[in-house]
Amino acid sequence: MPRISTLRITRSHKIATAVLVAAGSVTAITATGGPSEAQTTATRSSVSVEPVAAAGVPTAKDAAEKAAKENAAKEAAAKKATAKKAAEKERSEKQAANRSTERKAVTPKKYANNLDGWIRESLDIMDKKNIPGSYEGLHRNIMRESSGNPNAVNDWDINAQNGIPSKGLLQVIQPTFDAYHVKGTPKKLTDPVANITAAANYAADRYGSIDNVDSAY
Repeated sequence: MPRISTLRITRSHKIATAVLVAAGSVTAITATGGPSEAQTTATRSSVSVEPVAAAGVPTAKDAAEKAAKENAAKEAAAKKATAKKAAEKERSEKQAANRSTERKAVTPKKYANNLDGWIRESLDIMDKKNIPGSYEGLHRNIMRESSGNPNAVNDWDINAQNGIPSKGLLQVIQPTFDAYHVKGTPKKLTDPVANITAAANYAADRYGSIDNVDSAY
């Protein structure tokens, strides 16, 4: 029995020794084969690592990207507002120009209520109706025929004897006035403008222009 106990102890020691040796070898391998902590740290420091947001806190890169997006949005909004303002200004200017044109079109031109005003108004109407004649031609014939009196009446010539006396600035008889009356003027023989334009229209038909008339016509 004592021998058996000794044998058991001896085997136990051998097993323990083997375990220790194995453990020591593993430790040695681990110590000599793997990289040191300093080496691992150096290796990590040489690699570029992107910053990672922690606990919902944005990194510097996130903040920069957000700021860039916000600036781009502000610039786009500013450009849009500027374009809108320019368009509104242009539309307003066009409307103002249209209103001005409408006012000019609606507001009639004013003429003096005298011989000069009657001739000028008649010339504007004649120009629109393509009736030839000048200020000089009208004025010259008016002064010869009536001395500038719109109510002048010839009660002695052949027309008067026939019951259709010549009247007005250019001494027109009623049948001639009715035939050559210019639309848009009063249908009254002695109206200064109506009388002038009708006489100029008749003279244009008979003589080419009132400017060509130098005597009774």
